Amino acid sequence: MNPGVYPSLLIMCLTVYCIRMLPFLVFRKEITNRWLRSFLYYVPYVTLAVMTFPAIITATEDIRSGIAALIVGLLTAWYKGDLFVVAISCCAAVFITGLIF
Repeated sequence: MNPGVYPSLLIMCLTVYCIRMLPFLVFRKEITNRWLRSFLYYVPYVTLAVMTFPAIITATEDIRSGIAALIVGLLTAWYKGDLFVVAISCCAAVFITGLIF
């Protein structure tokens, strides 16, 4: 095994530990600032969207089918709201645009 693996693992462990421990050290009292509370409330959603959006666009060979699935998924979610219907409609959009292009 490469001897450089152990220092890398140690650095990764310390980084993850510091990231998880830092909020406990900084925020000892309840956060009363409205702006900061709303910012922290939306951080998980934004992170998920930032990681998911490029994967949706580049999931297929043709970028047009990914964009079509994204648009169909957004419209279906906006009007129906059911996860199963959104997933099926996105799959259908990718299939149809794959047949066209």
